[in-house]
Amino acid sequence: MGATGYGYYRLVIFICMFIGYSLYFFNRKTFSFVMPSVMEEIELDKDDLGLITSSQTMAYAISKFISGVLSDKISARWLFSIGLFLVGGINVVFSWSSTVSMFSLLWFINGLGQGCGWPPCGKVLRKWYEPSQFGTWWSVLSCSMNLAGSLGPILVSVLLHYYDWRTILTMSGIFCAAFSFVCLVFVKNEPKDVGLPSMEAVAKKGAKGGNSESTLSEFLLSPFLWVLSLGYLVVFGVKTAATDWGQLFLMQEKGQTALMGSTYMSALEVGGFVGSLTSGFISDRAVARKGLGTHGNPRHGLLIVMMAGMYVSMYLFRVTITPEIPKEPPLWVQVIHPVSVLIGVSEKEIWILFLGAMFGFSSYGPVALFGVIASESAPSNFCGTSHAVVALMANVGAFMAGLPFSTIAKQHSWDVAFWVAEVIMGVTTIGFFLVRNMRTKMGRITEKVD
Repeated sequence: MGATGYGYYRLVIFICMFIGYSLYFFNRKTFSFVMPSVMEEIELDKDDLGLITSSQTMAYAISKFISGVLSDKISARWLFSIGLFLVGGINVVFSWSSTVSMFSLLWFINGLGQGCGWPPCGKVLRKWYEPSQFGTWWSVLSCSMNLAGSLGPILVSVLLHYYDWRTILTMSGIFCAAFSFVCLVFVKNEPKDVGLPSMEAVAKKGAKGGNSESTLSEFLLSPFLWVLSLGYLVVFGVKTAATDWGQLFLMQEKGQTALMGSTYMSALEVGGFVGSLTSGFISDRAVARKGLGTHGNPRHGLLIVMMAGMYVSMYLFRVTITPEIPKEPPLWVQVIHPVSVLIGVSEKEIWILFLGAMFGFSSYGPVALFGVIASESAPSNFCGTSHAVVALMANVGAFMAGLPFSTIAKQHSWDVAFWVAEVIMGVTTIGFFLVRNMRTKMGRITEKVD
């Protein structure tokens, strides 16, 4: 009976959150999807477009941090549903607007609503799944973004043949707002809400050590929280730089075509999708074998391997891809040559696609793992706040991948900028290896367990 109850509620709750977060992400990108059609009707220059999109990005970073803290204080079900309703409603109102100032204001409010999406998801997942399942379902849920991001442009392109951009935003917003009521009904904060035993009580039976509820100061003074935050800042910053600037790096520094740059980006996203799923599944197997103790996290080993993979793929990309064709074919060309002949694609193109997929696999995996580790290592009363802190630091990394990174490229070259990112990535990976056995349980631990 208990197993049946858990299975039913887990399935229903997960489906609601997966569809709900797909709608969150789709309605975050609707302006980008219909931008060409908007510009045909309303005169917008690059500064206008930058103001509109940047207003959302800034609001999202602020809101995600606040929502992470709020998810520890209020109902995650209500927070998730209210944010989804707000995002849908703003898309409808956006479709009625025609000025840059109104677009920017509404997209800022959209960003505030967007921040209410993921923190409640992490909170609900932790309450409903055992530690040995948490990483897998976290990764699967994060794939809702890949789904919405890949199918969204295709769906909008088809709809634009039949409707104008205002109608599309209205339909999207109404569906999003309507589904928020479905989530409000079917998503449950934790098993106790439906009369089932708490998962945390079950998990403690097999845990090697635990942490009870802690004070805010005990949580914030945990060194591992800030080690994770610094690592996430670097990883997310390097990932953002390679994703946002990789195409320009290929074209301007490596002499490749725009098509090759776009293909590289597609390979990166495909590799990222696989890497995210793999990281959750494999790290969960490690947790199932070793359990969660007070020192060292079973997921840490895979995290270090994937961070090393980021460094290796960046290094190979920088030193092996050159505009000039070497007189003596390098080893990688000789290895790939038979495949090149078989499928009719040049060795360089295959190699670039391989490195793009390798970097995507290695970078999206740590992004998923940092969130999982931050949530499960924190006291139960601060797991949302823990993810909020490390996510805020990740947004700092994303900012540093913007203007500071492009400034280095402008003053020197893209090659130098990526070399700097490569060195920082290497140093961070070594640092994480050295602290792999540090105390990872944040907050208060009983003296007997410690």
